[in-house]
Amino acid sequence: MTSVVLPGGKRHELRGGLPSGAGVSPSSSRIAYAAAHVVADPLAENVPGAPAVLDWDATLGFRHHLWRNGLGVAEAMDTAQRGMGLDYPVVRELVRRSAAQARSAGGRIVAGVATDQLDGPATVPQVLDAYREQLADVVAAGAVPVLMCSRHLAAAAKGPDDYVSVYSTLLSEVDRPVLLHWLGPMFDPALAGYWGSADPRAAADTVLGLLKDHSSTVDGIKMSLLDDAFEIELRGKLPPGVRMYTGDDFNYPSLIAGDERGHSDALLGVFAALAPLVGPALHKLDRGDPAGFRAALDPTVPLARHLFCAPTQYYKTGIVFLSWLSGHQDHFVMVGGLQSGRSVAHLAKLLVLADEVGLLPDADLAAARARSFFATAGVER
Repeated sequence: MTSVVLPGGKRHELRGGLPSGAGVSPSSSRIAYAAAHVVADPLAENVPGAPAVLDWDATLGFRHHLWRNGLGVAEAMDTAQRGMGLDYPVVRELVRRSAAQARSAGGRIVAGVATDQLDGPATVPQVLDAYREQLADVVAAGAVPVLMCSRHLAAAAKGPDDYVSVYSTLLSEVDRPVLLHWLGPMFDPALAGYWGSADPRAAADTVLGLLKDHSSTVDGIKMSLLDDAFEIELRGKLPPGVRMYTGDDFNYPSLIAGDERGHSDALLGVFAALAPLVGPALHKLDRGDPAGFRAALDPTVPLARHLFCAPTQYYKTGIVFLSWLSGHQDHFVMVGGLQSGRSVAHLAKLLVLADEVGLLPDADLAAARARSFFATAGVER
């Protein structure tokens, strides 16, 4: 039985979709990372304020799903609930385990470096030391570091010079290429005014100065401002050899396809949900078929826009809901109790949108799980 009664009484017949993990090679024309979520241990005390406890087998198994679909893994990023329930001791172990699995699978992996081990307000020197500690952990694990935006730096910095001081020091000390990270306040309100200005173009001048001075140690920058025109503008100003990794979960098809002015690579949370569609679509770009790429991914944009609608930081709830419906985990429980971050009505629409683009490989399983979830909200079967 593949039909589900949705909130409001409408019945939806699921059609099912692509099998997951079909075995796709990475793209030769684009670098694409999916920012992966973590799977909580459903029987542990994963409640607000408690230390995170993970189901390691399911968490690491999902990363193999991404590698099998031709994507790299962006580990311990905001999709993995950095700053929203995932504490740093677990982050460190997550990066260590995932990097080891990447080596065994021959898969790409980058990993987030932040300052979330700090407890409470911090000075700029304390922020720098926290970054150094995490950077050393990621390098020791064997992953490519991503210098994530820091809530502590956003609170402590008095202007652009403090950002330049911290990042310049880190980029001068690191012995390998890293990625920078620009996450907008729609993803994390505590990051408003990052890089020392509420004006994105003034902030971009600070970023471009850093990139120019340290282009030999910066592989690229992940940009998540949900402003495609601004991303294209900044992309055109990057120093030679520095990549733009789009983090725009609203406009990714056009930004990745690009045009005569260039294209963006990708580091996207939405790719964790879209993996079975993304790998084959990227191969169309490899063959010089941007129209085919757009035809494959443009229909997924309504799903992505719903998944990342305001308040955007709760998109993780939808990512985990889809992972459960798709059979990648056996439950809908999240670290920090974040499964309550989206409404039943929101998740019902997400179910329909995912089914319409063929993202639920087992219609019977997805329907059974959706019915059990909606029943807890009093929806008649």
